[in-house]
Amino acid sequence: MNTTLNEALDLAAEVAEGLGQVESSNVTVVVAPPFPFLKPVVDAFKSTNVAVASQNCSNELSGAFTGEVAAPMLASVGASYAIIGHSERRAIFGETHLELAQKVDQALAAGLTPVFCVGEQLEQRKSGDYYAVIAQQLADSLYHLSPESFDKLVIAYEPVWAIGTGETASPEQAQEVHQFIRKQLEEQYGSEIASNTSILYGGSCKPSNAEELFSQTDVDGGLIGGASLKAADFLAIIQAF
Repeated sequence: MNTTLNEALDLAAEVAEGLGQVESSNVTVVVAPPFPFLKPVVDAFKSTNVAVASQNCSNELSGAFTGEVAAPMLASVGASYAIIGHSERRAIFGETHLELAQKVDQALAAGLTPVFCVGEQLEQRKSGDYYAVIAQQLADSLYHLSPESFDKLVIAYEPVWAIGTGETASPEQAQEVHQFIRKQLEEQYGSEIASNTSILYGGSCKPSNAEELFSQTDVDGGLIGGASLKAADFLAIIQAF
């Protein structure tokens, strides 16, 4: 929940200009502005290869759900991705595994690519329960999907203890969990889908650690938070891939 419209458009313009100066042909770049700015930001990136995501979507298709935004609405203004299950949505707004499963279904039905977030809290990391927590998040919200539907997803790993704290999972810790996630997907959907699924790292990724994180075998990119609010930092992270 950052920026005014003018600030968002200035940021978009800086990113669009900067992308012309970085080697990003092998990188998919997606930005996720607040709901009110989706259409203007879509228009701002129209002449680029940058895609636009919503930060959330409703688990309902339409109706008396004042304040909610349905997946077809997002698609109709040019969004092509939807972030679902972000740790802040889970922790602050109490989103359940069932609600997230429904959101995934709504996003896919509207032609959006879900970026589905999983991850553990600090106490779960310390207790060693994080593998079980992540496995349950995947199973309860995604394993109802057919292989064909699942193949359209992106997964993002958020070590919640490393978000907004200045802490970062080491590259080895990130790789360990990403490898575990890919193994879970392989057991459920087979090796081809598992290897083709992009798994992003979403825990305080910044220019200083991006290259080392992205060099890990199973880290396919980043879900960037605070660093995306500064065009120079965001572009440096793209360049690091």
